Amino acid sequence: MDGHVGVGENGEMTSEPVGDPDLPDVPDALDDPGLSDAPDATGPSLVFDDQSMAHSAVEDVLGILTGTFVASLGLYLLQTAGSVTGGTAGLSLLLGYATAWPFWLLFAVINLPFAVLAVWQRGWSFTARTAVAIGLVSGWSVVHQGMLVIDDLDPIYGTLGGNLLAGVGLLILFRHRASLGGVNIVALIVQDRWGFRAGWTMMIFDVLIIGAALLVVPVWSVVLSAAGAVVLNLVLALNHRPGRYIGH
Repeated sequence: MDGHVGVGENGEMTSEPVGDPDLPDVPDALDDPGLSDAPDATGPSLVFDDQSMAHSAVEDVLGILTGTFVASLGLYLLQTAGSVTGGTAGLSLLLGYATAWPFWLLFAVINLPFAVLAVWQRGWSFTARTAVAIGLVSGWSVVHQGMLVIDDLDPIYGTLGGNLLAGVGLLILFRHRASLGGVNIVALIVQDRWGFRAGWTMMIFDVLIIGAALLVVPVWSVVLSAAGAVVLNLVLALNHRPGRYIGH
């Protein structure tokens, strides 16, 4: 607002606001309650700096340790319950039932061929994280067997709870740009390229692997394993969606 200076009746200088007749009146935010409620230019913004939202190295280490521990605990419950699941973990369990090879060794060997695919499609960083995750799951499985002795486990609890834990563990690993190799790598590549959710891709592979379990385990265990695999993949399909989450 502009003003002019004049002389009052008592000789004192006075100042009065005047408006410019050529300009429209602009309401004051203090006089107009509606304007005082307008958003502040310094308020929160929906635009995020990609670099500031990235996980730090310490967060990645802790995340991968946590994810592999949770996933391996779920796989240990599955093994104790005599069930299988999908992916290379399920294939490792299946071969372990049919042979005398330990799970940790089968899991590491089966995932080796997928390392080449990971380097080619996902880069060295993802491949290195995944290799570490695979090694940690193999190591955690030995720890569980030595320190968590389960004499009696209800197969329904072990199968459904094991798949739930495995799904949560995988979700944590995906958040920290890692996986458990094998089908996980294929599923992430498909999601990145064509937008088909990783959980659904893994479910297709899981059906094939669990179907093959009919050759090794009883029919009831296969049916229960199929239900458990659905639980695992629903965890991923409902919670791992591209574009929904900011941190990475």
